[in-house]
Amino acid sequence: MKVTVVGTGYVGLVTGTCLAETGNEVLCIDIDENKINKMREGEVPIYEPHLDVLFHRNIKANRLDFSTSLEEGLEHGDIIFLALPTPEDEDGSADLSYVLGVAKSIGKIINKYKVIVDKSTVPVGTAEKVRAVIADEASVDFDVISNPEFLREGFAVDDFLKPERIVIGSNSSRATEMMEKLYKPFVRSGNPIIIMDEKSAELTKYAANSFLATKITFMNEIANFCEKVGADVDKVRIGMGTDSRIGKRFLFPGIGYGGSCFPKDVKALHKTGKDSEYDFKILESVIDVNTKQKTKLIPRIKSFFKDDLKGKKIAIWGLAFKPETDDIREAPALYMINDLLDLGATITAFDPEAMPNVDRKLGSKINFAKTMYEVLDRADALVICTEWSIFRTPNFSKLKSLMNQPVIFDGRNLYDLEEIKGEGIYYSSIGR
Repeated sequence: MKVTVVGTGYVGLVTGTCLAETGNEVLCIDIDENKINKMREGEVPIYEPHLDVLFHRNIKANRLDFSTSLEEGLEHGDIIFLALPTPEDEDGSADLSYVLGVAKSIGKIINKYKVIVDKSTVPVGTAEKVRAVIADEASVDFDVISNPEFLREGFAVDDFLKPERIVIGSNSSRATEMMEKLYKPFVRSGNPIIIMDEKSAELTKYAANSFLATKITFMNEIANFCEKVGADVDKVRIGMGTDSRIGKRFLFPGIGYGGSCFPKDVKALHKTGKDSEYDFKILESVIDVNTKQKTKLIPRIKSFFKDDLKGKKIAIWGLAFKPETDDIREAPALYMINDLLDLGATITAFDPEAMPNVDRKLGSKINFAKTMYEVLDRADALVICTEWSIFRTPNFSKLKSLMNQPVIFDGRNLYDLEEIKGEGIYYSSIGR
């Protein structure tokens, strides 16, 4: 099939590349000419495991191409995916200006039947808005459907190629048939393609992300309470997770969630509720707790240094909001860094992938190291913000020899308490 993907961000590029992998002819559209030229030359603009292999293979096979021309994209594709940014607005709502702007442009140039697919995470009712905007300009038949993505950063390629489910919000049998044909190669093992109305599909994505964010936040609250009463959150987590009704995933406490999805989607659903005169009290609490959790270690660090961090060198392990990505959007590390800088500390950081992004954001405010050990040189304390695998089994003897004093504030509970105690390291973690 011929497919066009408008937007080559995280979702758009993964979607386009993976659809090309099953033999479709895919044209990806973006207004950034420099980015398009680099992709044509084989440069992958984001870090996502395994994406580069598929990207290069499908370019070589002439199944994946790039352009800045929306007209070319409309001419090429029978199915047009809109994978555009929906950033958080000042009031917490999702900004639909990119989606509706492209919809208006599509309406002006569409000249034969197309299926327009909302792939972006959008509030309930967006398909109707996109349909209305296109219809104001168009004189041919078209369909607008919702097809939310459920991609985990760090696992996005596997998630797309082997989805647990595919959700299609459509009231058009013609559009539904085309989408089922497109996705058939991805569900050969029997995982479902779930057909529903557009509004239910739009809400499914928000509901799923908000539930997972709530699960994480609940465990952070339990961890905070464990510290008050002397319980061990690791033992509580295991006891809870073995209950099949709860499950083991998303029960790991820490310094809060970040990224491009959970913070934005929780706030957007909360705001959509307000717009519909419904008060999501749970989501309001989730937002509040997560904001505070991101800097939970700061009071402990201040206490350890007797409220005087001026001139103290703090080493940071991990800048991305989670491992296996270079995404720093709403990353807890950034909140920690800002507070530490305000307290007068100097910071040197290391992350396997995210340092260029942080450098573009913070520039000379912090320093960067080439290795996880270089960052420890003469450090007064180490703060762990991201649970990259390479941080899980460090050489503690080397760590102690490099630091001014062996002090670790661990926001991801990487180490066994007894083991770290035996190493003679001052160690502060979450809920233990």
